[in-house]
Order: sequence, then C-alpha cells, then structure tokens
Amino acid sequence: MENGLVSPSEEGTPQGGPLSPVLSNIVLNELDQELERRGHRFTRYADDCNIYVRSRRAGERVMRSVTRLLTTKLKLRVNSEKSAVARPWERKFLGLSFTNQKPPKRRLAPKAMARFISLVRMVHDLAEYLRGWIGYFGRCETPEVLDKLEKWLRRRLRSMVWKQWKRGTTRYRELRKRGIAAQDAAKTAGSSDGPWHLANTPALKIALSNAYFASLGLPELTARG
Repeated sequence: MENGLVSPSEEGTPQGGPLSPVLSNIVLNELDQELERRGHRFTRYADDCNIYVRSRRAGERVMRSVTRLLTTKLKLRVNSEKSAVARPWERKFLGLSFTNQKPPKRRLAPKAMARFISLVRMVHDLAEYLRGWIGYFGRCETPEVLDKLEKWLRRRLRSMVWKQWKRGTTRYRELRKRGIAAQDAAKTAGSSDGPWHLANTPALKIALSNAYFASLGLPELTARG
C-alpha cells in the first residue's frame, strides 16, 4: 500500500506467498550454519528465529553478534521492536510459548489467546443482542432480508479474524490448520485484496465456516426447516 491506497506490485513477492519462505531459507541458510557451528540451540521458520542460551548475558552477547552478522554480511535489516533477550515463557514463536515449570510445556502464547478470546467475547456480546433482536423481528415475512443480514454478519466476523491474523505466514498457517489446501492457502494468504473481499472467498468460508461461528454461540437469524 502507498499512502493508504492499494497499488499493483511491480517487484518483490507477496507476503505469505509460497516463494517467501523459500527465499528466506536460501538467504538465511548461512545463519543456520553459523548457529550450528557455534553449538547454539535454535529454531527458525522463514524469517522468525529463536535462539536458546543459558543466561541473559549470553543472550545479549549472541544478540549483538547475530545482529552484526545479519546486517553486515547478509545485508538484512533486523526488526529491533520485535527482537529481544528474554526468558522463553516471556516470548512467543508462531503463536506458541512455554510454561515456567520443569519440564516446560508448550502453551498458547498470551497474544494468540487474547485474540481468540476477543472473538469469543465479541460473538457472545453479539449473540445477546441478536437473541433479543430476533425475538422482535424474527417473525417478519421477508426472510430474504434476514438471510442477507446473516451472511453480512458472518462475513464481517471473517474479515475481523483475517485482520487479527495480520502476517502472511500466520494467515497461511491458520488456513492450513483449518483444512485448506496448500495452494489455495498460499494464494489467499498472499493476496493483495482487502479483508472484506477475502472474507467472501471459498478459503475463508471453509476455514471459518458457519458451523464454526455456531459453535461459538452465534445464533441464526432465520429459522431452518
């Protein structure tokens, strides 16, 4: 986007497209080899990487040396806002984190949980309003109006979830997790179309189906025979 307006891409690769992680692996292969040579324990997915050391002092030293390697030798830019030296349970990786116990266990990262809870809370509040609304307007004899409104509500919720997923890699992973084929997931995640448009695509309709919203408690506006 340029100045808030979508314009055609003439260079680069779409965020979330299948080529992006391939290019990341090619470019960052040298980083992997260097970390292995140093004997560090690490995990990397595309351009996200966690390196595990025994102390904060060691972490700060590794952070400086790895940043220097990435910026000077590989000519890459490190996102300082998202990079930090911290305990494993204070950080997240691909939506997951660890518990502060022995042995540590994988858990949902607080931010990932907060996003889910926000959706659950929104559907809960919306359901309370809709039940009263349906009680008054549900007997109207123009059900096609209710059907259109019901479809709009679900599309609006899908659009909101798509915004919450934010990054292309997150969108691709969430679509795959919900049964979308790799090619369709990559095409949708890498699309330059806006959330409202994508919320009406087959991939999101399947990934965030009517049954999914019903399981969260979203009531139907029209009676089903």
